[in-house]
Amino acid sequence: MDALTVANEITPYVTAAVTTYGTAVLMRTTDASADATVAFGQRILQRLWSREDNRPELEQAVNDASDNPGDEDFQAGLRAQIKKMLRDDPSLVTELTGMLAEAGVTLTASGERSVATKDNSGVISTGDNATIQR
Repeated sequence: MDALTVANEITPYVTAAVTTYGTAVLMRTTDASADATVAFGQRILQRLWSREDNRPELEQAVNDASDNPGDEDFQAGLRAQIKKMLRDDPSLVTELTGMLAEAGVTLTASGERSVATKDNSGVISTGDNATIQR
């Protein structure tokens, strides 16, 4: 799974946690009273926060999203920071993909010629006039 797909899937959870707790979400332990979406967002942020190399940029993106709740531009900035972190750390993609699977989140491909598959033992072609030979 690529960084963009994972970033797109986890950002709504992270945004829910940031909207609920603001910047305090970075330091809070998981809140048992939080709804499932917010609690999952907290867990994702904690995993991202554990990567010290990107902490200042992540903190800034969380601050911006928290200070501007509902502003899609700042939510996109948070998603972009998450995507950057995932591109820089393939093991983080694997970890978060596992978290999504454990939570029962299914991934959806979107956009022109997108393909989402759990397992594939055959050919997937999204090209025009493709010729497939065996």
